[in-house]
Amino acid sequence: MPRVILHLDMDAFYASVEQRDDPSLKGLPVVVGSSPDHRGVVCAASYEARRFGVRSAMPSRTAGRLCPQGIFIQPRMETYRAESREIFRLVAKTGVLVEQVSVDEAYLDASSLQPTATPDDALELALPFARQLKATIHRERGLTASIGIAPNKLLAKLGSDFEKPDGLTLIRESEKVAFLKPLPVRALHGVGRVTEQILTRAGLRTIGDIQAHPGDLRALLGSWGPQLKRFAVGEDDRPLDFGDEVKSISSENTFDQDTDHRPTLRQILREQAQDIAGRLEKSQLAAKTVQVKVRYTDFTTLTRQFSVEEPIRSGRDLYRLGCWLLGRDRLVSRPLRLLGLGVSGLVEAQATQLILPLDKPSSSTRSEH
Repeated sequence: MPRVILHLDMDAFYASVEQRDDPSLKGLPVVVGSSPDHRGVVCAASYEARRFGVRSAMPSRTAGRLCPQGIFIQPRMETYRAESREIFRLVAKTGVLVEQVSVDEAYLDASSLQPTATPDDALELALPFARQLKATIHRERGLTASIGIAPNKLLAKLGSDFEKPDGLTLIRESEKVAFLKPLPVRALHGVGRVTEQILTRAGLRTIGDIQAHPGDLRALLGSWGPQLKRFAVGEDDRPLDFGDEVKSISSENTFDQDTDHRPTLRQILREQAQDIAGRLEKSQLAAKTVQVKVRYTDFTTLTRQFSVEEPIRSGRDLYRLGCWLLGRDRLVSRPLRLLGLGVSGLVEAQATQLILPLDKPSSSTRSEH
């Protein structure tokens, strides 16, 4: 049976919900997060705001400087979660298998729709299904989604990012190598800043450079090299995960003596952020939710968390959000017995929007709006 995988990604989800609920915001640079005149961070940004460089986890004051005309709106997380449930109720009605990876994105296995077709024909035959799903979401929920159709998860995710917003992109099995060739190495699943630097120093700036590179990259990247080489030619045999277990990564420190010494706590939090960032990099993941945990002398334990729309993975972003959560709710109001930092809402680490070459897109891609 040919494999047909769809990646569904809602467009600027949090900001789009705000623009739908208040039509006067349509076409304007909406920033979901704290006001720029308060100490806070950006949770999400509309495409209009992203053009000014605004991104998730950025300090709100920085966003205000980059986009002085931005409209800042306090996040309504319960509203976004409720909207997500309605969207995936519509997805579930299609009858295909679904791996939901966050409130606004999922993989769909549509292989059973045309079990006897050739690989390329099966992918082509999934186009009407994808068009109908996009139309249903827009009609029922007033929101747009982008969908990638491909023979595996790697390519489906790249497809959904290819023509945002409101995109529909088909990547055929027979033409996947040509599609990948002009893209930057950062577009590949698992390639973060460190890996990108290693590849760039070796003269490998595009996926086509990796395709043409002799050997399996083991000399550059160790045991992960052969897997990246397979990704570069569009090979990915990862199955969809239909389990509902919440995945998370955390780091905690219990102190020998309770402390509220700020420099010590900041250093511990910075080390925890770097530890988590390293584990995210190793697992080729990024996070949409950051959580802090404190325990006081009397063993009272509190947790606070914050979710962003665009996944993050750098130690600097994790540390910034951890510090902000501690300060926002004044959690260090007395000595701490324990301090912890964690992340959840884990998704594949990958550029949220492809940086495409200036040339005309490859003929290996079929895009619709």
